[in-house]
Amino acid sequence: MTVTASAGGPRVGAAAPDLTLPSTAGTDVTLSSFRGRRHVLLAFFPLAFTSTCTAENCAFSEDYGAFERADTVVLPISVDSVPTLKEYKAKYALRQDLLSDFKRDVSRAYGTLLADRFFSTRAYFLIDKQGILRWQHVEAELGARRHDAELLRQIESL
Repeated sequence: MTVTASAGGPRVGAAAPDLTLPSTAGTDVTLSSFRGRRHVLLAFFPLAFTSTCTAENCAFSEDYGAFERADTVVLPISVDSVPTLKEYKAKYALRQDLLSDFKRDVSRAYGTLLADRFFSTRAYFLIDKQGILRWQHVEAELGARRHDAELLRQIESL
């Protein structure tokens, strides 16, 4: 199945739109709080407990140390509620915290919301320590995903 995300997301070379979302850690996470300290990989995913999303999030967890060594925090974002994401994180023993875009505002701002389905397509936004969007990729199909080796190569190029 081919999907098309809504237009109007951020452009490479521009400041990434700031965001604050609730997380599975029980606190809100704000993108700009990482400025000057860490790179950020926003990883929008459609829905918890689905096969491709689970494979992707388990891979992020398995490669957690590699992202840490690359001075990068991975922030997976879905439209699922925080309680759903907490259950998902616990079931798969994920190391990374997950962010809930339950109101879909961040998915709209980043142009990833599939309006007819009311969830986000799978998309990646790599933001450098200065808060500038340096790379983005929106998957053409819901079942497709980037592998961590490719994502880590993008981070190395910063």
